[in-house]
Amino acid sequence: MVTHTSKIVRISDIKIACEKCSLHQLCLPLGLAAEDVARLDRIIKRKRPLHRGEYLFQCEDEFNAIYAIRSGSFKTFTTTSDGEEQITGFHLPGELVGFDALVSGMHRADARALETSSVCEIPYERLEELSMTIPGLQRQLLRIMSREILEDQDLMIWLGKKTAEERLALLLIRISDRFKMRGFSSLDFNLSMSRTDIANYLGLAVETVSRLFSRFQEAGLLTVERKHVIVHDMEGLEQTGNNSTGCHPSSRPA
Repeated sequence: MVTHTSKIVRISDIKIACEKCSLHQLCLPLGLAAEDVARLDRIIKRKRPLHRGEYLFQCEDEFNAIYAIRSGSFKTFTTTSDGEEQITGFHLPGELVGFDALVSGMHRADARALETSSVCEIPYERLEELSMTIPGLQRQLLRIMSREILEDQDLMIWLGKKTAEERLALLLIRISDRFKMRGFSSLDFNLSMSRTDIANYLGLAVETVSRLFSRFQEAGLLTVERKHVIVHDMEGLEQTGNNSTGCHPSSRPA
């Protein structure tokens, strides 16, 4: 039986400095010297907690900052011409959101809280000034943007090449890995996103997602009760996802 391990993030914790933050290995200060972390911390603003359904930013808002998620989670999405949402990502603690606005100077998507969440607001102009004098900060920003590009590529492959079963399995594996990176249980966690959101993101019908969760339970891969997931067979889930995307030497031209 997998024991549920959880970490409660208190509202008072959002005032903790970067150097004492439990997420510092995932966010901007990775690899920075102590004095550089202190310089970064001085420009960061701790915003009030956002409740479920509140917007962190909206499409066409002016770009002023990027945001590091301290607790909770967000979804980013665009709206089609007929008013339908198209979810572009789910974002967990330790991740940055807001890079969509770098090119145009305004956000091209909406970011909405999936639950009560807190963020650190990092004014971009100040961050850019610091990155010119702190090489480690430049490298970290490039690393984060590179990871976003790779995740976008993965999603294109999922939607174009993967079956419905593979898509859901791969999403659960990715979420599990992200929880593990943050010090949470990778086998026992809550999904903050709804079945409707999952279906939207994966390009599936809601009924298909519900049916696949039932199929995974019947196969003994996991147990799911509402949003609570317990993974019993990670290897089986990985096999179901056929997790083999990426470049292979045999596919490279001679």
